[in-house]
Amino acid sequence: MGSQASPKPHAVLVPFPAQGHINPLMQLAKLLHCKGFHITYVNTEYNQRRLTRSKGLDFANGLEGFTFEAIPDGLPPSDRDATQDIPTLSDSILKNNLKKPFAELMKRLESAPDLPPVTCVISDSIMGFAREVANELGIPEVQFWTASACGLMGYIYFDEFVKRGIIPFKDDSYRVDGTLDMPIEWIPGLRNMRLRDIPTFVRITNLDDTMFNYLGGESRRSLQSAAILINTFDEFEHEVLQELNKMHPNIYNAGPLNMLLSKHASPTKLGSLSLSLWKEDTQCLDWLDKWAPESVVYINYGCVTTISDKHLEEFGWGLADSKQPFLWIVRPDVVMGESTKLAPEFLDEIKDRGMIVGWCPQAEVLKHPSVGAYLSHCGWNSTTESVAGGVPMLCWPFFSEQQTNCRYACTVWGTGMEVNHDVKRGEVAELVREMMLGEKGKELRRNAKEWKRKAEAATDVGGSAYNNFERLLKEALHFEG
Repeated sequence: MGSQASPKPHAVLVPFPAQGHINPLMQLAKLLHCKGFHITYVNTEYNQRRLTRSKGLDFANGLEGFTFEAIPDGLPPSDRDATQDIPTLSDSILKNNLKKPFAELMKRLESAPDLPPVTCVISDSIMGFAREVANELGIPEVQFWTASACGLMGYIYFDEFVKRGIIPFKDDSYRVDGTLDMPIEWIPGLRNMRLRDIPTFVRITNLDDTMFNYLGGESRRSLQSAAILINTFDEFEHEVLQELNKMHPNIYNAGPLNMLLSKHASPTKLGSLSLSLWKEDTQCLDWLDKWAPESVVYINYGCVTTISDKHLEEFGWGLADSKQPFLWIVRPDVVMGESTKLAPEFLDEIKDRGMIVGWCPQAEVLKHPSVGAYLSHCGWNSTTESVAGGVPMLCWPFFSEQQTNCRYACTVWGTGMEVNHDVKRGEVAELVREMMLGEKGKELRRNAKEWKRKAEAATDVGGSAYNNFERLLKEALHFEG
């Protein structure tokens, strides 16, 4: 070979196997690919089958310098088209069922004659086995925390709740007896918190709880990583990031990655590839074109939330009674344990002002000029996409750190109003009208636009997120592009 240029850098990316984690890892993959990296993107076999169903068999063909691999998740085979049960999946990861298949994949990649040698492993922070394998092979690794920094800090402090005798609760009465309103003032960087605002997996009656141990443990262990990338920007979560920086010397706040990507990536076949596990309905974008600016409410509970038939009905009639136009995403698997049915009289009532679809290209919807509010579960991708669109939120958090994000939207960022967890149609209608027509809604919309402006500045050339991404490449990934 003589003195040829050194081979391309080669990054192996490992997301947690759920849509909300697959998306930001894919955004990162595209950014690295634009910089000249070869990418190996590692799904579970279950999700790889779902992608093939939603995208077609050849969805990954013809992507220069980008390959997909799949490893088993240690669960019984299934062909369902729905997110797997998260505790079961987490338990399998906790039991180290994925480590051996991943180590075997890494050895296969190392000996593949047509691939450049692997130069780094970037894994979801809650996929710690990938960090262990990288360390065993002597390959540089980075952990990618795909959610909020305030959520991460909450998880890191899970064990402190045990030390202080707050948990485990003796029974389920904590849900209704006021316990959840207990102020929590001792987590560094988190202000004005109540127990109900801490990631929900802290609410346990048994110390052997899978999600409590999985997320608390993986979050603390991620602090042993060489570097941590967080999908946020300095100004958005300033106080908590300052505290995290005291715990770890190499934290890179380079988000929102969706905004970094839309500004700095070249349009290619890869650029337009989405890894949506559901088929996206793009007709809703044409439907949105018919409406006045900031007049439509967009409703989506994310890709994991399941709700009761009763709550679905209350949301539906609340939206109908608000008399505002709306685009409502109702996933096929959104109602717990059954198919989703909406009453004919409801569909008749909303036919001239409501559109209901199974899934949509959300980032595009939230940037559409006619969208004026987003009723959201407050997952982190949804939160950053609402920032990118400058759209305020009606917050209905479901689980994990969505409660923490909701608290920040309502008290720190000034971009949200909370919907009561026990949904009532009258309250939904009133909140929607206040958001779309009232003074409070105007104020939240102004704040949302201001955060959009700050996020634009952070992700522009020379902005804090842009500079942090460049530092990550140089310092953590040893890339001199």
